[in-house]
Amino acid sequence: MKSIHLFALSSAILLVASQFSLAQGYVPREALDKMTVADGLQIKLFASEPEIRQPIFVKCDDRGRLWTIQYLQYPNPAGLKRVKVDRWSRTIYDRVPKPPPHGPRGADKITILEDTDGDGQADKVKDFVDGLNLVTGVAFGHGGVFVLNAPYLLFYPDRNRDDVPDSDPEVLLTGFGMEDAQSMSNHLTWGPDGWLYGVNGSTTTCRIRDLEFQQGVWRYHPLSHKFELFCEGGSNCYGITFDANGEMYYSTNGGPFVHAVQGGYYFKSFGKHGPLHNLHAYHYFPNLECDQVPGGPPTGGTIYLGDAFPDAYDGKFIAGNFLGHTVSWWSITPSASTVSAKFGATMLDAHDTWFGPTDVCLGPDGSIYVSDFYDARTAHPDPDANWDLDNGRIYKIEATDSELFEPFDLSGLSSSRLVDLLTHRNHWFRDRARVELAQRRDQSIVERLREMTLQTSDAQLALQGLWAHYVTFGLDESLMLQLLDHPDPYVRFWAVRLLGDEGKVSRMPAEKLVSLAANEPSPVVRSQLAASAKRIIDSTGLEIAKQLLKSHPAESDERISWLIWWAIESKALLDVDALVEMFSAGDAWKNPAARDNGLRLIRRYAAEGTSAGYAACLRMLQLAAADQQQASLEHLNLGLAERAVDLPAIGQGGLFEEQAAAEPSAPARSRHHEELPEPLAAYIAELWKQQPTNLLYLELALRAGIDHASSELVAQTRNAGQDLEQLTAMLKLLGEFGTTDSAPLIIERLTSSQTDAIKHVLLNAIANWGSSDITQALLTEYAGASPPIRSQIRDILLARPQSALELLQWVDAGKIDAKEIPLEQLQRLASHDDESINTLVRKHWGNIGPGTSEEKLATMRRLNNDLRAAAGDPVSGKVLFAKHCGICHQLHGEGNKLGPDLTIANRKDRAAMLGNVVDPSAFIRREYINYLLITVSGRVVTGLLAEQDAASVTLLDAQNNRIRFGLDEVEELRESEASLMPERILEGLSPQQLRDLFSYLEM
Repeated sequence: MKSIHLFALSSAILLVASQFSLAQGYVPREALDKMTVADGLQIKLFASEPEIRQPIFVKCDDRGRLWTIQYLQYPNPAGLKRVKVDRWSRTIYDRVPKPPPHGPRGADKITILEDTDGDGQADKVKDFVDGLNLVTGVAFGHGGVFVLNAPYLLFYPDRNRDDVPDSDPEVLLTGFGMEDAQSMSNHLTWGPDGWLYGVNGSTTTCRIRDLEFQQGVWRYHPLSHKFELFCEGGSNCYGITFDANGEMYYSTNGGPFVHAVQGGYYFKSFGKHGPLHNLHAYHYFPNLECDQVPGGPPTGGTIYLGDAFPDAYDGKFIAGNFLGHTVSWWSITPSASTVSAKFGATMLDAHDTWFGPTDVCLGPDGSIYVSDFYDARTAHPDPDANWDLDNGRIYKIEATDSELFEPFDLSGLSSSRLVDLLTHRNHWFRDRARVELAQRRDQSIVERLREMTLQTSDAQLALQGLWAHYVTFGLDESLMLQLLDHPDPYVRFWAVRLLGDEGKVSRMPAEKLVSLAANEPSPVVRSQLAASAKRIIDSTGLEIAKQLLKSHPAESDERISWLIWWAIESKALLDVDALVEMFSAGDAWKNPAARDNGLRLIRRYAAEGTSAGYAACLRMLQLAAADQQQASLEHLNLGLAERAVDLPAIGQGGLFEEQAAAEPSAPARSRHHEELPEPLAAYIAELWKQQPTNLLYLELALRAGIDHASSELVAQTRNAGQDLEQLTAMLKLLGEFGTTDSAPLIIERLTSSQTDAIKHVLLNAIANWGSSDITQALLTEYAGASPPIRSQIRDILLARPQSALELLQWVDAGKIDAKEIPLEQLQRLASHDDESINTLVRKHWGNIGPGTSEEKLATMRRLNNDLRAAAGDPVSGKVLFAKHCGICHQLHGEGNKLGPDLTIANRKDRAAMLGNVVDPSAFIRREYINYLLITVSGRVVTGLLAEQDAASVTLLDAQNNRIRFGLDEVEELRESEASLMPERILEGLSPQQLRDLFSYLEM
């Protein structure tokens, strides 16, 4: 139900104050009083609980009113059941919810806040829509409100502007990922080009219109309804902003922001977040050059383009520091085609660890609004915790000399007046005027906008005119033609960008773009030319790339070089003849930029794995200059090795690797590839024939399936000396192309090798095969091996049931010390599901499961985040130990001996400690195996086996009580797979109590 409230903020604060204590954070007025801001600024409490709670987003509408999202449903969507959770809290749910209002009703709200008397505090609050389910973005325009509510992009029409939706929302897009409420797609923001932009976080996967991606920037056009990925990568992203030239920046925990280039690929934590979605990108842009990012990941983020703050803030990037409890700013400095960032200073310091700035935005009066989640826990929370939803504030940072701002409504202005606002000193008015013009499409202003655009004395005026003209009337090629000659590089940049966005261009603009590529001095424009070359699907795109290579043969800007490659790669199969022709000129391979792309193209065609790809690859090889033969063959080899490769699955990034259970491997996603045709195979065979001992040529022959290549590899390996580098290369090939028949050769070399380095590569090669001969050879080698080689041998033997059993039999016979085998190696044995193996494991070590499940690893991660958040008090921790742990365990002589003595445990290994507490049944030492006893009368008792004789059995239960049963009372006695130590033993502890307990344990 929608509601409207008129209230006096001071009364609300007094009401809440009676319900708060300092242990729960500060009441709003106290929190405000603790804050400090930079010179020339002041801060006001704009709104707070109970009217506003858990805000994550702020944005001002055409009447200057502030809209916010109350993220009250966080962290779990309403009405859905978790089916699977991994250690990073990526969650699979039982179904895809229907869009609101037909799906599960959530607690999220989109709320409008209005300051009717201009005193800097909201006095009117209204919910635009409630019942939403993890909503993360709002934008106004085109007769309504666009809303991100994963998995949907929605449009709520409100054409009469009464702040009540005219109908149920229209579903514009479906498929935004919802696995992690801290990584949802977010921050709908209008670009100067009329597209609606959003960013996606790191741990959710979107599948929209057959396009799959994780982190990056996407965009949607409200008129054409086109959807596309603008750029990929950038880690966990939250917030988008544009500078005065229309360049885009998005906030990231790679910090402080990413400078977004159309079609760019950016760094990801690949082990955790998966690969880039272009197998042939071959590179990505690294994190931005920046001196420091204090206070943790920036959130929100806006380029200050207002007109109220001191001049020092103009053009600066302002963002919250969510974990640092501050708001800070960075300067942005051009650096070739990109920028660098330098930390400026703290703008707002809360002096309060509950302050959690989630977003910032520019207001029409030039002030900055800051939303504050206000909570004790901010990082990767427990999804099942009793979450505190009672807090939340919004602050307003303004200049100390700020003046009363009169109410306004842009929708009531004439189109001519809106054009006037395109020159307003506060860019907020420029942006909102442009959105209003885009929905009006008023022909009466076309000539005025053209005049603004074509004048050359004021570049900013030209850009504003260009953007307004484009969003209002679409592309005007004749106008773009003139702008390609504009003296300002950013006007040329945008003319190139808008032409390229069409995908196709007519003859005259095409010729002009090609000419510009040949002569453009600005790296900013060259960067966009390369990006647009990828988008233009006809021959013009390739010709632009060609001219960029010719005109800058030693391109010093690496980003431009890779943008050119991504343009070329996008056309690799569209026009093979034209691409190959690019590299047929005699001087093409003397141009470093062209040479590098020619080599990448050889790799790309080889990786295609089709007859057409092979043919194109051979043509490129034959064109390569003589001094590039080695490099070209190396790239050929890379490509052939990649033929069957498809995108790998998203990984876990190594977190808690020693504790994790080995989950069944997903079927490898592979691509079909054809065998090499005779011409390319013959080309490789001739090379190998001329230099039969050349290892690269031998590898190519193996990949080509040439007769006798395998036997030659075996022969060369047998005759190889002790050169580690050469032997490593040969054995790598033997591991890939050899068979079990190659094992005797490796065993022979293993027994005669003198160094661990050579033994290591030999073992790597033999690990691919299994046989009784290999097992016996490895067990024989084990006795005299060094600890690292012993560990590698155990890895190999424990991977297969039969060899694992033989290794355990050696342990049982006393030939190998059981203490040598660590838990993480033993855990693999559970996956064999072999009773003979399990019996020996229980005999020598105890009950060992396959490892900790992903759900429990997620709990470990959440607890670890709580432990890292602040310091603990060991004195308080000792009391907690006595209550929760000392019943069973001793530490420093205090406590009971029902469980292992923790004094001698490796208590500094926090991951192991957390694993033992969260998943106590993962490993139970044999002396602490829990037994289950069922009496004749049906009573079930569990405990340690304290004593057993011919007449009775005595168990020691979890309370340290001895319980004796006569044998005539016992129906069944068996080992239990569950530990006597209960799970969830830490569940009742607060984060601070947890830190206190571990500070004592780790002493």
